[in-house]
Amino acid sequence: VQLQASGGGLVQAGGSLRLACAASGRSFYNYGVGWLCQAPGKEREFVAAINWEHGYPYYADSVKGRFTISRDTAKNTMYLQMNSLQPEDTAVYYCAAAKGGAYSVSLSSRIDYWGKGTQVTVSS
Repeated sequence: VQLQASGGGLVQAGGSLRLACAASGRSFYNYGVGWLCQAPGKEREFVAAINWEHGYPYYADSVKGRFTISRDTAKNTMYLQMNSLQPEDTAVYYCAAAKGGAYSVSLSSRIDYWGKGTQVTVSS
């Protein structure tokens, strides 16, 4: 199983980025797929996830109204549209998948698959 994250970069505060996570190696029905991030000196934390089969999203409070998660089942790819980015959003963003749905992704102990991270840097 591979989760390939892409789309990170450097953006000014107030700007936007779109992350993508290409999944391969298995079917992700009955799974949630999403993103966690880790800033320097901080613990990894949940950002957003989506139920792969039904498309139901689940967001951390800190990103509600700014970030939108979606998936394209035909392309086996999940996206995170990040708008109104702030310097505190600076982190390495990891794609992850957990059996059971979007909420399971928010529990690090339940994650079955991790992708390599992609750096997001927001300048003030």
